[in-house]
Amino acid sequence: MPEMLDRAGLSVAEPLVRFVEDAVLPGLEIDAGDWWQGAAAIVARFAPVNRALLAVRDRLQAQIDARYVAGEPVDEAFLREIGYLVPEPASFTIATERVDDEVATMAGPQLVVPVLNARFVLNAANARWGSLYDALYGTDVLPGTPQSGGYDVERGGQVIAYAKAFLDSAVPLANGSWSDFAGGTPDLANPAQLIGRAGASLLLVHNGLHIEVAVDPSSAIASSDPAGISDVLLESALTTIVDFEDSIAAVDAGDKVAAYANWLGLMKGDLEETFDKGGRQLTRRLDADRVYEAVEGGTLTLPGRSLLFVRNVGHLMTTPAVRLADGIEAPEGILDAILTSTIALYDLRGLGRFRNSRAGSVYIVKPKMHGPDECAFTNDLFDAVEDLLGLMRHTIKIGVMDEERRTSANLAACIHAVKDRIVFINTGFLDRTGDEMHTAMRAGPMIPKAEMKASDWIKAYEDRNVRIGLAAGFAGRAQIGKGMWAAPDRMADMMAQKIAHPRSGANTAWVPSPTAATLHAMHYHAVDVFARQREIASEAVPRLDRLLAVPVAQGRNWTADEVRAELDNNAQGILGYVVRWIDQGVGCSKVPDIHDIGLMEDRATLRISSQHIANWLLHGVVTTADVDAALERMARKVDAQNAGDPLYRPMSGNAATSLAYKAARALVFEGAAQPSGYTEPLLHAYRLRAKSSDDLRYISGIKPGYV
Repeated sequence: MPEMLDRAGLSVAEPLVRFVEDAVLPGLEIDAGDWWQGAAAIVARFAPVNRALLAVRDRLQAQIDARYVAGEPVDEAFLREIGYLVPEPASFTIATERVDDEVATMAGPQLVVPVLNARFVLNAANARWGSLYDALYGTDVLPGTPQSGGYDVERGGQVIAYAKAFLDSAVPLANGSWSDFAGGTPDLANPAQLIGRAGASLLLVHNGLHIEVAVDPSSAIASSDPAGISDVLLESALTTIVDFEDSIAAVDAGDKVAAYANWLGLMKGDLEETFDKGGRQLTRRLDADRVYEAVEGGTLTLPGRSLLFVRNVGHLMTTPAVRLADGIEAPEGILDAILTSTIALYDLRGLGRFRNSRAGSVYIVKPKMHGPDECAFTNDLFDAVEDLLGLMRHTIKIGVMDEERRTSANLAACIHAVKDRIVFINTGFLDRTGDEMHTAMRAGPMIPKAEMKASDWIKAYEDRNVRIGLAAGFAGRAQIGKGMWAAPDRMADMMAQKIAHPRSGANTAWVPSPTAATLHAMHYHAVDVFARQREIASEAVPRLDRLLAVPVAQGRNWTADEVRAELDNNAQGILGYVVRWIDQGVGCSKVPDIHDIGLMEDRATLRISSQHIANWLLHGVVTTADVDAALERMARKVDAQNAGDPLYRPMSGNAATSLAYKAARALVFEGAAQPSGYTEPLLHAYRLRAKSSDDLRYISGIKPGYV
């Protein structure tokens, strides 16, 4: 355990003190004593309110549980009676100002990246521009696979044909096809789409997104191209969420400092990571802006990097990095708000190598809020942080993740509570379904996971989110987002299915990689999202009763094979994720599913699987023996899937000693009692046990220099 130091009445872990006082505050010329006094005052003011709001969650859940147990309806009238549902606000329009174009007036992909992985963070930040040629060459969007041993000319021909067909659609020529373009200035059907040049390369624009047609006749891929086109670069990940929450395992002061250090590097612009790739040492840094000669004269500069949001943790968890005077751990979300905003001053004051927000804002995504009171609490917290840092009111913007049932059901009121700073709402199937199951845990056995996406409440949830956002004035001012495509190796399926997100009126959606961002960007050329928003703005919001329809399996009798298949699927997903979290501190990675398909998984996937088994246990669909048998079977499978990992600790046969296996089992058998079905309390407890062991293989993700 690190030494704890007194700072303005707070007990603060020594690594965090050193980081704040040696790395953050000096460059900002902020007096450490004043900063700690202000931070301590915020913690003292907001920690009790945070605890009170969590108590409201517990009270509401207890009332809902009791109602189900009594066999009485948990309908809209009852939910209003207990305060779960609040009155709809009168018609209003959000008043958010100083918003960057990437958020307000552009539509395109969004990445989410774990802050503890510097290489991934840099890749995501640099994913503002992506090579369409590379994205097509190495994925299954095109049939077949490239031949090994150098450039595959036949595969290259497929890539070029596909890319030029895309150009024909997005920036058509007045006559003929891009496949026949011989170079020079293209005769475009709409000449206004050509806006700049970089040497012989062309800068084009369509639906607000930029396309660079790179011309380099000396490159191998351009050797057979009549115009010498060597690549087509797409403006891809407009925004990236740098994640302190679901995709990382940060359980102590060392982990938190490592996370804050990477965020500091991003805001200062000096973050870099050196790694080995194919026997070569490579160093990744942030890309510079892109400069072109404007067609109308002068220069045109475009951002070279994705606009960065930062996702703080939710209201539930506390952190051992800071303790109050009474010894209680401080709420982690309060610490995140103070520190991530303080670090963002490097950007706001222009002290970094690059600018993140040219509009002068800090973008904080706030997850897992339950209803408008919790949104109002966050609004007040951000007010206080702005006052501490001397910022103009509403400099700190908020993204509200619509992933909890009480937020979905009261979405307009939640938006209203933060109407002067909101820039983002989105939907997320996994967390939202996890909360759906936990809230109605005692209503009856839930339908299988695979059937959830076809439930009427899901359709109502997705449609309500867009229409409520549009009614509140999000168009041209804020993002309406949709959830993740989780299979990074299945890009052909993504291209076929994910176009539904811009068609829904959402001007952003999550993708799992820079390559996926480049491919998904084509969907925003195919769909004019803002025109689509205008088309659906007058459509009625789906009724609340559809959203509140619980996905229980009415009178259903499953066969033994159906039960075993569902159990195995859930158990394998839980074990495959938890073993990396507990043993190696990896909060997000491509995890093989039960069919050996790699899926990008974070805590949301764990929540839905653990809650589903817990629900079936509670209602007698499965027994304890059934679940233990499934866990044992799937431990063997997960061990086999990770056989090539030298850091991996087998779980099969080690149930008595494997902390990962114990954690997975606890998540299931204690799932019904976990607050809102969240996995963090148990994961943190077991990870801390793992990190306290003598085996250094458990220790990962700690940044040298602060610990």
